[in-house]
Amino acid sequence: MPDLMIRAALLSLMLWPMAGLAQTDAADQARAASAALEEASGLLDDADGARDRVKALTETIQAFETGLGAMREGLRRVAIKEAELSAKLNARDGEVAQLLGALQSIGANPSPVTLLHPSGPTGTARAGMLLAELTPALNRRADGLRRDLEDVQTLQALQTDAAKRLQDGLTEVQAARTALNEAMANRTDLPLRFTEDPVRTAILIASTETLDGFASGLSEIVTNEVAPAPAKLDGVAGDLPLPVQGLVLHGAGDVDAAGVKRPGIILATRPQAIVTTPTAATVRYTGPLLELGNVVILEPQADVLFVLAGLDVVYAKTGEVIAAATPIGLMGGGQTAQGTASSPLREGTGTDRSETLYIEVRQDNIPQDPSDWFRTDKDG
Repeated sequence: MPDLMIRAALLSLMLWPMAGLAQTDAADQARAASAALEEASGLLDDADGARDRVKALTETIQAFETGLGAMREGLRRVAIKEAELSAKLNARDGEVAQLLGALQSIGANPSPVTLLHPSGPTGTARAGMLLAELTPALNRRADGLRRDLEDVQTLQALQTDAAKRLQDGLTEVQAARTALNEAMANRTDLPLRFTEDPVRTAILIASTETLDGFASGLSEIVTNEVAPAPAKLDGVAGDLPLPVQGLVLHGAGDVDAAGVKRPGIILATRPQAIVTTPTAATVRYTGPLLELGNVVILEPQADVLFVLAGLDVVYAKTGEVIAAATPIGLMGGGQTAQGTASSPLREGTGTDRSETLYIEVRQDNIPQDPSDWFRTDKDG
């Protein structure tokens, strides 16, 4: 073999990139997400016998939402790594064929011919040294190629398993939501702080053109109030959990998609995400309001209101006193998430978070920045 061919082969080996590390992280994440969904499935099985079935189902749904989000992200990364690795292997086909040709040419030459070099004994010695370096490098190259091929097969199998686990998880979380709907409909143990006056509430809605006007009029339509506000937020403001797993889409004072500037924040959530109260509170109002859709207004203490707008299903009833983490409703979206469960590349693009929840905080009827009250630096 001429020196040039041997040197080219050695250079190609030196430039071969290391593989098998990045895809391991993606595979591990997908496996961890699958384990999280298995745990959520166990919680669903246990919820039937739980003493507080509503609480158990709420925790189950939240566990499923966390696990499904992680599974979609893990599946997305696995798909990307598998595609990258497959493309890299396809691009190396010519390189591998060249090396195989070099090996075949080495093996095809009888040893007496191999020992004779056009440059004489010095060239023969130099070629022998290069070949001595080339052989183990080729072996390493072959081992690396075999590992890459095995990784592709592993990632492809993992995609199939993860997609099935994702679809099963979506089915199970829907069953949990259905069970929660039934449990909330049957619940009669929540205390009432006051009795709603539907006539005066309807008059207030009809005569109100702004959220400011409606919020200020709420305190005037309470009848038969029997207890003070259930919570004190001293030292808690700024550390309250968001009422739903979501990402901040618009901050306070930002212009939203409709071109409207609002004092609250808008969270992007997944379809049918569960909404819970961030702290113990009195339910001041539930129902449609202005152009905000379904609205729940919570009063954690006498001078503070949390306005949550954009829910599809509402569990809470006006006048009820509810504990922290009590479910108050579900976001909309129907079954859209299930229809795209096998399309992991949507995850991370924002298209999976198709619903929006508006959150406004009012203290002494003055809008406050919700970021000063809630932990908005992480999902959920």
